[in-house]
Amino acid sequence: MDVSFLGGPHPQRGVGIVAPFDFALDRELWRWVPDEVSLHLTRTPFVPVEVSLDLARLVSEHETLGEAVRALNAVHPEVVAYACTSGSFVGGIAGERAMCEAMTRAGEVASLTTSGALLEALQELGARRIALVTPYTVSVTQALEEYLAEAGIEIIGTSSLGLTRHIWKVPYRDVVDMAREAVRGAADALFISCTNLPTYDVIPQLEAELRIPVISANQVTMWAALRHMGTQAVGPYQALIDHSARQRPVTPEALPESMPGALPGAMPGAVSESQGPVLPEEQEGWA
Repeated sequence: MDVSFLGGPHPQRGVGIVAPFDFALDRELWRWVPDEVSLHLTRTPFVPVEVSLDLARLVSEHETLGEAVRALNAVHPEVVAYACTSGSFVGGIAGERAMCEAMTRAGEVASLTTSGALLEALQELGARRIALVTPYTVSVTQALEEYLAEAGIEIIGTSSLGLTRHIWKVPYRDVVDMAREAVRGAADALFISCTNLPTYDVIPQLEAELRIPVISANQVTMWAALRHMGTQAVGPYQALIDHSARQRPVTPEALPESMPGALPGAMPGAVSESQGPVLPEEQEGWA
């Protein structure tokens, strides 16, 4: 059979992703990626430790990062991203920069982290006063607040869940509830932390309701990695990615009903009380 008419496969550009061993949202990362770009994921070795500052330190050790990046070198990524918020803020700004330097030495390719991408995104949006949502315990959330304070970012409200495991199972309705609780005053933006917390569909819904940019850990990671490659992430109605969303806030009525159980005429993110808990894999986009 002659298949020359197919003309493919088309050339692909690659982003290398180093994720913690418990990272479960590979499919969410892909949703921000244009067709011509591939993601190449590798994970840090398993350690029997729950989500905590100790785990953040273990999954960000330079030797561990170096081994992961060297494994990714085989597929020649154009940029390498460390996709873990706590692992990249636990050492402060100096620690985050040292992680990037360690990954660059191992792979001889541009490297970035989620926490570094967060500061880059806040600068892009001109945001200095932000609200914060995390799934973490108090100690891990405080470490993030200290990292942001070191960068000159003021936290005007925080909401957290206190989880130490299975963060990827948090339903969108809980993320929405935390966001509403965190935005207690005039904020320039809302940041939803943790690359294991699902956020893609809920970002435009929250931006429509709160009337401020909403950014998340996975979003800023992919936005920064793709920007380093000279291309753009895919994120309709997301202010960080869609510049028109910054200039003209989208009304709730203009948004697609992407959240299951949405009530007609309800605020974005509202769901029927009769609906049971919605796991991320049950939501639209998790097919």
